[in-house]
Amino acid sequence: MYLNCHSFHSLRYGTIPIDELVQLGILCKAESMALTDINTVTGIYDFIKLCQATAIKPLIGIEFRCQHTLRYIGLALNREGLGEMNRFLTKHNFEDSALPVLAPTFENVIVIYPISNAPTNLQENEYIGIKPDELLILYKEKWKNRLDKMVMLHPVTIRNKKEYNLHKILRAVDLNVLGSKLTMEDYCSDSERMLPLSELLEKYTLYPTIIQNTQSIIERCNFKYEFGIPRNKKYFTNSRDEDMQRLRELAQEGMIKKYGPDNIIAKQRVDKELKVIEELEFSGYFLITWDIIRYSISMGFLHIGRGSGANSIIAYCLGITDICPIELDLYFERFLNVNRKSPPDFDIDWSWKERDIILEYIFNRYGVEHVAFCGTNVEFKYRSIFREVGKVFGLPKEELDALAKNPLELHDNNKVVRMVQEYGMMLEKYPNQRSMHSCGILISEEPITNFTVLEMPPKGFPIALFDMHVAEDIGFEKFDILSQRGIGHIDDSVKLIRKNRGINVDIRDTSLSKDEALCNQYLGRGQTIGCFYIESPAMRGLLRRLQCNNYKILVAASSIIRPGVAQSGMMKEYIFRHNNPTQFEYFHEVFKEQLGETYGIMVYQEDVIKIALHYGGLPAADGDILRRAMSGKGRSKSALQKVKDNFFECCERQDHPFELSQEIYRQIESFAGYSFCKAHSASYAVESYQSLYLKVHYPIEFMVAVINNQGGFYRTEVYVHEARMSGATIHNPCVNKSEYETTLYGTDVYLGLMHLEGLETKIADHIVTERQLNGEYKSLQDFINRIPIGIEGIQILIFIGAFRFTGKTKNQLLVIARLILVNFKPENRSLMLLQEPVKEYNLPVLERSRFEDAFDEIELLSFPVSCTPFDLLQTKFRGDVMAKDLLQHHKKTVKMLAYLISRKHVPTKMGAMFFGTWIDVEGELFDTAHFTGSLKEYPFQGGGCYLLLGNVEVDYHFPTITVTKMAKMPFIPDPRYSESSEKQYDAHRNIREDISMTQRAPYPQEHEIGLPRHKMGSA
Repeated sequence: MYLNCHSFHSLRYGTIPIDELVQLGILCKAESMALTDINTVTGIYDFIKLCQATAIKPLIGIEFRCQHTLRYIGLALNREGLGEMNRFLTKHNFEDSALPVLAPTFENVIVIYPISNAPTNLQENEYIGIKPDELLILYKEKWKNRLDKMVMLHPVTIRNKKEYNLHKILRAVDLNVLGSKLTMEDYCSDSERMLPLSELLEKYTLYPTIIQNTQSIIERCNFKYEFGIPRNKKYFTNSRDEDMQRLRELAQEGMIKKYGPDNIIAKQRVDKELKVIEELEFSGYFLITWDIIRYSISMGFLHIGRGSGANSIIAYCLGITDICPIELDLYFERFLNVNRKSPPDFDIDWSWKERDIILEYIFNRYGVEHVAFCGTNVEFKYRSIFREVGKVFGLPKEELDALAKNPLELHDNNKVVRMVQEYGMMLEKYPNQRSMHSCGILISEEPITNFTVLEMPPKGFPIALFDMHVAEDIGFEKFDILSQRGIGHIDDSVKLIRKNRGINVDIRDTSLSKDEALCNQYLGRGQTIGCFYIESPAMRGLLRRLQCNNYKILVAASSIIRPGVAQSGMMKEYIFRHNNPTQFEYFHEVFKEQLGETYGIMVYQEDVIKIALHYGGLPAADGDILRRAMSGKGRSKSALQKVKDNFFECCERQDHPFELSQEIYRQIESFAGYSFCKAHSASYAVESYQSLYLKVHYPIEFMVAVINNQGGFYRTEVYVHEARMSGATIHNPCVNKSEYETTLYGTDVYLGLMHLEGLETKIADHIVTERQLNGEYKSLQDFINRIPIGIEGIQILIFIGAFRFTGKTKNQLLVIARLILVNFKPENRSLMLLQEPVKEYNLPVLERSRFEDAFDEIELLSFPVSCTPFDLLQTKFRGDVMAKDLLQHHKKTVKMLAYLISRKHVPTKMGAMFFGTWIDVEGELFDTAHFTGSLKEYPFQGGGCYLLLGNVEVDYHFPTITVTKMAKMPFIPDPRYSESSEKQYDAHRNIREDISMTQRAPYPQEHEIGLPRHKMGSA
């Protein structure tokens, strides 16, 4: 009898989570319930599953609203009815048009109008809903004669008085008004609570026809959904048999290309994988992914296939991944096995500049009616909650900022703030808006609107209204189509090398870069700035500690750097054993045989499978069950206990000592939930090597590509510095040389117009396109004649030196600009191109300090180009020791002068600490550690140069200075404001630093790891 229930998926309206709504139905003895969220079907599949676990019959529908006004409610008679409503609402979403006052002609949908919008004539499937508090109007003749078309309409939106207040807050947030400004039309009635069934029926006792009509509708609505049935596009060809035949042919072709015709191990592996793929009916998924890759390669695009899919030799033979699973002993069972019914997962990366072209191909190739992005729910988050709720209560901006930025204990303790906190905490985890999943694509056999309404965001690709978890639940295997700036670095480097040097680098040929001798030298020294995944201070430090000089060590490093692995203590133990291979024993032969490459330490998720298989005697597929049980993903405690019992039973059958088995299980338990898939690490390592190869052999082109892809871990300044250290001459933007992005001519790097703060993008683009069409600018006057720009834009370009080709000083150019623009008429711009020679002005020569340019650059670019930051210091001291000599100063105190690049916050048991990254006056990088005590007395004070005093600690070849004292060194006053002491230090604040914060538990100390270094027993 509940035909109009709202969950919290009625965004900024409903207050009840889906599971709690169903529980409410159970309490009220509901025999059936209809979920009719406002203009969405987001929650219907969760609702159906929850109802199926009870005796409640689920009805599925949509409440159609336009401009916050209820038009009508639709209830699906069956799956066809849901599709009809989905297509109707999708059409209006795509057109951004208002919903009609009257419902369209549906064939499989019951339509219920509120009495306020009831049409005079109703179709056979249309009814009028009447609320209990509207029953009195039935005494009127007008309505009494229409009882045969009336049904019970008791909306459910809230549970209690507190949720009613929360509902009003949500409405105010949605309408962006103060709570006091809401009108009665803006929110629901206080009566929209679920009443016990008997109490609800009692209200309609005098109108048995209405009850009977309602019951009739409930009986007619039989929406059934079969979970567990694959819903993806079934076949790439015309049938499953054809798909498997095609996949076999492609796998055979790729295998011969990769391994030659006589590789028995590869052939056995291919046959084994094909058998599992056929059994699980995933051939279509593989072929569609291959088809996307085939198109990408035909367009000349670079892609990286990563994730657990790289465990598959079929994926390698099809060109989806670049990882040989035989070389790295990767287990296919980690990706796909007969016990793992969840979908396979290929993560494919493209350059962020090319991803949209790939997406367009997918939508065109497989049909816009069959393809959509997964949706995602953007929840109310801590900062946004208090800000939004505080606005409803009318708090001023300063108080809103304080609420958003500070933890609860630092909030004011007045009545209004307490109410903001109370209702804000109720909203935590509530959906606030729907958005697009970053990469998940669905390709459906049926039209996608059979399952969901679609929305069309500004990006231009349709979005389903459910998330990836629901998608998997209802039978969809998503395709992850990702974008990544690291690929942009590589791709753009190759193009720049071809353009600048006339050299074609086949970077897809991984044998070119993987384990290349010079690259390995750079790797071991941590000279990896700009390189994908291996440029952060922590990673560069790890590479130096390991003296990493080959692919397999890099694969391991890519995994142990992960926070979870370090948290388990495996990272520290790996570093110790790598550097001290004679100071530990493998505590069982299986660990030596299976994990010898990583010194008997579990570094990858696949290692759990190896140990379960070779030590415990479990099948590999059961080993993957163990790994997944440990990860805690959707596993119950009872399921974990069952897996644990099975492990020990198997170990006992192998006659292993219980103490040894217990220690192995402890290690698996501490590690498995946080580890990295080896195939994923290997994919990262290949891409790292590709970028490192380009950095080593074509450093200037590579750094320009990094700059043009908006950098990586660091800010633009750092990559500009690296380019200069690689031999580039750095030039400020120039209207005749610069593009929108940074440009390279030989070894001359012209910074792009995009880097000028304050210059409009459309003006920057216009400068370039106009120059390409009509030639270089001859003078400032010529430029003004051709470009629609105001004095502010002209001043930015003058101050950065973009007109230096004229031979005039900045001061002279400013005078000329004002003289031209004082009587300038924009409508004459096109005429001026054909007339008036350039005027020459007699201008005084004005003296200018050599540092004025540097401060112009700091103001407009945030860093100096014409000199280094050290040149702007008041002190002439440059440090007693240089970074290159730190290894010779182990345990010694040093005094250094350095420019701050970045700092990273790290929690420890003693309190917060920071790791700093700096460059010295010679341009070399080094690292520092700042512990809690030192920081209290000598804190960081923003970007700039610091005098550092500290002790050098060399930890496995990697020197770090533990700072005891530091002081920020003053720059000279800004000479541009020599007459104004107030502004002499304004530009200094533009000097930046990179700061990263870490939210995790402190890593364990070495004595807390407890990993045995001795033999513990034998079978």
